[in-house]
Amino acid sequence: MALHAAPPPPCAAGRLPTTSRRPCFSAGRIFRCSLPAAPARPRNAAFLAPLRTSSAVCTKAVSNSDGTPGTSSSPHVVCFGELLIDFVPTVNGVSLAEASAFKKAPGGAPANVAVGIARLGGSSAFIGKVGDDEFGYMLADILKKNNVNNQGLLFDAHARTALAFVTLRNDGEREFMFYRNPSADMLLEEKELDLDLIKKAKIFHHGSISLITEPCKTAHIAAAKAAKDAGVLISYDPNLRLPLWSSADDARDGILSIWETADVIKISEEEVSFLTKGEDPYDDSVIKKLVHPNLKLLLVTEGPEGCRYYSKEFNGRVGGLKVNAVDTTGAGDAFVAGILSQLSVDFSLLQDEGRLREALKFANVCGALTVTERGAIPALPTRQQVVDALTKVVA
Repeated sequence: MALHAAPPPPCAAGRLPTTSRRPCFSAGRIFRCSLPAAPARPRNAAFLAPLRTSSAVCTKAVSNSDGTPGTSSSPHVVCFGELLIDFVPTVNGVSLAEASAFKKAPGGAPANVAVGIARLGGSSAFIGKVGDDEFGYMLADILKKNNVNNQGLLFDAHARTALAFVTLRNDGEREFMFYRNPSADMLLEEKELDLDLIKKAKIFHHGSISLITEPCKTAHIAAAKAAKDAGVLISYDPNLRLPLWSSADDARDGILSIWETADVIKISEEEVSFLTKGEDPYDDSVIKKLVHPNLKLLLVTEGPEGCRYYSKEFNGRVGGLKVNAVDTTGAGDAFVAGILSQLSVDFSLLQDEGRLREALKFANVCGALTVTERGAIPALPTRQQVVDALTKVVA
């Protein structure tokens, strides 16, 4: 495999070179930002093993430090979608312009879930695309270090790894400004999918962001169909990021376009209001409008208050763990990781309300512990941390 040409030297003051200007979306508006076409660069020897290629610009990431392909064992949960860098202010309650410093944190909802499952001792894989750039290599390495199978991860030499700058309010809640027009994750193609990895999984987990633009939309739908046809349980967290959609109506239509293919759905109370056009998210009759005939479990998260659950047989609420929130980024993903890590080894939880409630208590603690640190992946807890927290709650 031929090496790429070396990249140009970095610009002064840490700025990206301004070889092209692309629009970036934020809070429904378009900001101009400097995002050049990604320069090719030499690959580290660890990435030069015989790998699957696509159009001579994408190469599959490997899972082993010696450059050999990842192991053939089939991960229980395959997560599909975006992997990016969150830049989080080091202090809360300031605007992006006022922030004096940012902490670089790996993120992207599906990737957060994959890492969260692995941190809890589960088996996971991630499928997506990053830029053929330093951030892309860093993210691939983070997946490896966290024991996530990354054989379905690709690098694209024509687009950067996605970035998101996050504003933190004093209560830890967030607002986002995204740099991805286009970013590498948006360019994943159907022909690049590792369908064998998907078909051998027990659970396929995905969101809605990769439904926004082509060609990733077609790849996303094909991946989910392959999972469904293979009898894999489908987990769906819409993870609404309204600024990335062209309009609220497009976002609602896009999210609901694959709603009835999911077996397990997790949404927040804000997303309930959005999808029902302003109806009361705490009204059970409103929630039940979102339960389709084949749905096995609908979960509604309520932050520190815990979550509600709805199935054909039962419904109820499980209280959360109250903590001092620093950054809520990744809390919902940690919750999803908590429940999927348990479902992936025991689907019978879906029929046993008592055991499901215990599993959801575990998932609530996963979410709570995550908000006590900045960033998503850096804050995801280990199983022992969750068990210790649960012991304190019981005590």
